[in-house]
Amino acid sequence: MRLSTKGRYAVMAMVDLARHGAQKPVSLADISTRQEISLSYLEQLFARLRRGGLVKSVRGPGGGYRLAHGAGETRISDIILSVDEPIKATRCKTDSPLGCHSDKSRCLTHDLWAELGNQIHLYLSSVTLLDVVEKRVLGTARPFTSPQADSAAMPALSTPVPANAVAAE
Repeated sequence: MRLSTKGRYAVMAMVDLARHGAQKPVSLADISTRQEISLSYLEQLFARLRRGGLVKSVRGPGGGYRLAHGAGETRISDIILSVDEPIKATRCKTDSPLGCHSDKSRCLTHDLWAELGNQIHLYLSSVTLLDVVEKRVLGTARPFTSPQADSAAMPALSTPVPANAVAAE
């Protein structure tokens, strides 16, 4: 599964807005500079975020954008979905009974990847902008280690042999 720059940049920009927009609207130029995201790309993203009801624009001098809802009420999944970024791990079309094979059947691992997409969506739905701003998601994930690395560090388990077992020749 891969999240495109559209989803990642939208979340970065919204976290920046939550962090810097408590007192006054934040300009896209300021977000662009701080997050090193193209201004024209941000304009496209914020048009979608505004249509999705996640931000409000403020016109005039000192204008910019504000969160439409509190940072604690804005879920990361809502941001990603509002910029049309699907949260899925399958090759199959979303909500289609058709699979990704040429004969329209589903691959053997379809359910595995579909459930992974569901779990990612559930996790992103449980995290708010405020969680990210206050760094409450740090330390919850550990680096992945392969089973071989784990078994190399652990002593081999020996299986006890019953006393009446006959050795194979």
